[in-house]
Amino acid sequence: MSAPTPPAATAASEAKTHRQTLEALSGLLLVLFVAMLSSTVVSTALPKIIGALNGSQTQYTWVVTATLLTATATTPIWGKLADLFNKKALIQISIVIFVIGSAVAGASQNAGELIAARAFQGIGVGGLQALVQVAIAAMIPPRERGRYNGYLGGVMALATVGGPLLGGLIVDTSWLGWRWCFFVGVPVAVIALALLQATLRLPTVRRDDVKIDYLGATLIAAGVSVLLVWISFVDSSFAWISWPTLAMVGGSVVLLGLAVLVESRAAEPIVPLPIIRERNTALAILASLAVGMAMFGGAVFLGQYFQIGRGYSPTEAGLLTIPLMAGVLVTSVVSGRLITRTGRIKPYIIAGAVVLVAGFAVLSTIDHRTALWFVGIGMFLVGAGVGMTMQNLVLAVQNTVALKDIGAASSTVAFFRSLGGTIGVSVLGAVLARRVTDQITHDLAAAGVPASGSGGGTSALNLSALPEPIVHIIRAAYGDATGHIFLISAVIGIVGIVAAVAMRPVMLRDSLDLPAEVKAVAVAADAIDGAPSVDQVDIARDDENTATRR
Repeated sequence: MSAPTPPAATAASEAKTHRQTLEALSGLLLVLFVAMLSSTVVSTALPKIIGALNGSQTQYTWVVTATLLTATATTPIWGKLADLFNKKALIQISIVIFVIGSAVAGASQNAGELIAARAFQGIGVGGLQALVQVAIAAMIPPRERGRYNGYLGGVMALATVGGPLLGGLIVDTSWLGWRWCFFVGVPVAVIALALLQATLRLPTVRRDDVKIDYLGATLIAAGVSVLLVWISFVDSSFAWISWPTLAMVGGSVVLLGLAVLVESRAAEPIVPLPIIRERNTALAILASLAVGMAMFGGAVFLGQYFQIGRGYSPTEAGLLTIPLMAGVLVTSVVSGRLITRTGRIKPYIIAGAVVLVAGFAVLSTIDHRTALWFVGIGMFLVGAGVGMTMQNLVLAVQNTVALKDIGAASSTVAFFRSLGGTIGVSVLGAVLARRVTDQITHDLAAAGVPASGSGGGTSALNLSALPEPIVHIIRAAYGDATGHIFLISAVIGIVGIVAAVAMRPVMLRDSLDLPAEVKAVAVAADAIDGAPSVDQVDIARDDENTATRR
């Protein structure tokens, strides 16, 4: 029997026991729960929050988009910092930022202040969504990470089911009020902070030649922000073909082009281009972008559909989203176990992408009178698709890079997924707002009610202050328009299917770091043409995995 290779032996000696891993995961999972809760607890409460603050449909969208935008812009920075500094300290700093943002959001006096506070909160969320994945990747080999993804799926499901229910109960309880939707996460985050201090042990990476690509990060954030501002206001504040459109789109293209140029020359790029050039990594990123656009963009408006379109209370709306979360929980646990058993990941990503599109196709047919059981089937399929794709796409990318690049690779996937979600929410929110406005204007005119009778755009979501005939018109408009944005989500999701099918099948490695043989191939290829040969690297990795199992 041949002796194990030195890298495998090193990885084995560094591996934690199952009990130690679960102890370390406890704090990380609670952190993940806090980050997800910040979005889901608001989902069913947001219609009442915006109504109480006398906000508009555009502001409704930006309360969600602001967090996604800053999380997207800062995720690559957090990931790069994780490759250079202590990961545990960075996670704790993210929690502190998140807590401050939550407290300020709860104290907001108008929709503008709430959007600004949510933007600050998103900086912490960006750190949490990147660093939790990085910390897990630093502890658990890709092959074993599949079964632990089941725990991640369980936390995601709990936060996504419990969040809307909790948010609904809070706004329906008179002595609490909507502000506690933001305050409620503060004590949980403090507990997570203490738990991490006691349980998480990760090696500290210290380098004397640390260089953070602040210019590249600034250009990426600015380019994405300008593009999203244009998406939010085009066709409402100005035309598609106009000087503002030319200035914003042109400016975004220039900024992102400069970002690519800077990243290609930076000593420590925020988004390492050699990693993105690998075939499976590039396709996984493309699939993450599509899944993020479809999932975030579609699911964020379900709470609005049930409350405004169907007339249910926030608590009832939270209960009605349970099928969505049940799908996430079941498929994330089952697919994670199967991936660990077989070492193969591509079939489950393809299946998840197909199921996700099927779910959105079902939801694209709903209106304000659709049977709830039919809506539930569509939501379950969407959740099942998310459970099989979201975490596994991150895992597929982590499997292609060395341990020293885990932070950059993980944050790159999270960046593009969050970017997709931000664009999805902005685009679909703008489409929804336009269709709702047109439908309400048409129906009011047909009913002989002047458009001003609805109270203007700032009060359309405050249904309690409107006469019953107008409330009925608004409910029908929102209920009917929601199906249209799910149709767009289904079309976007097809891109994810194509990307998943094009991915090269590989076996997940059993070691924390890339084997020495694979690194040698990558270095040799890099010396020849400046980038690793994907086929050579993947073939070498498959050979090494086969030898390890034998």
